[in-house]
Amino acid sequence: MANKKTVPRYGELITATYTALKDLGGSGKNEEINEKVAGLLSISDEVLEIPHLSSSSLSEVNYRLAWARTLLKKHGAITNSARGVWSITSEFSDVAAVDGNAIAKNRRKNSTSSQNAAINDDLENIPEEVRPWREKLHKVLTDMNPYAFERLTQRVLRESGFTQVEVTKNSGDGGIDGTGKLRINGIFSFNIAFQCKRYQGVVSSGDIRDFRGSLTTNIEKAVFITTGSFSKPAIEEASSPGKQQIDLIDGEEFINKLAEYGIGVKEVKDYEIDEEFFTKL
Repeated sequence: MANKKTVPRYGELITATYTALKDLGGSGKNEEINEKVAGLLSISDEVLEIPHLSSSSLSEVNYRLAWARTLLKKHGAITNSARGVWSITSEFSDVAAVDGNAIAKNRRKNSTSSQNAAINDDLENIPEEVRPWREKLHKVLTDMNPYAFERLTQRVLRESGFTQVEVTKNSGDGGIDGTGKLRINGIFSFNIAFQCKRYQGVVSSGDIRDFRGSLTTNIEKAVFITTGSFSKPAIEEASSPGKQQIDLIDGEEFINKLAEYGIGVKEVKDYEIDEEFFTKL
């Protein structure tokens, strides 16, 4: 039976993350790295779906992988761009592999637990995916009225370039929650349909099939949005050859969009006080 004890340990994930980036050509986005690591370590679908916390849309594996990337960054082995692409640093370009256990052990010297690390480390050293504001926002989203969440989704899609976005009246039936048009480069336009699932768990392949079954022939693109996450079978079903393709936006990506467009959130800048400066005046 899958439980947290069956999830790979940090040292193993750190080593695999570095190897995954090497295999990806030296760079990759979170989802690419996560998928590669799962394959390298043969992590079962059951283990991949173990949630980290009830208040988070991250699985336990992805939570630990977020920390693995951050620890590799602190080690100087990898870095990330503003666009969320991780890459191996020039200093490690000729390094074939890293000792993940040693890197994880070094972290434990400064903290008695991973949770204490999240509290004690500087904000810059905490993975973006597990920062407190994200977990708080995720809880706000999951506690929202389902109709309000549909209107929020409508706003996000409009900010993303969709037009004529309308929410349907038949909410919560597993089918289409809304429609709109997506115009590309001001020339090409597509009829789109979306479903939003204000959900705390994992969306199954059955949910994807049900959504696809509700699509009419005039729908050219489809988007499934959830505050939760998607199971591996759901991701495979969404891109199954010979079937209408369905784009997926999970809770982490949805929060990214809210932050990107400043919808209901705003960046707060702070100052660090140099107390030594004042005492030496």
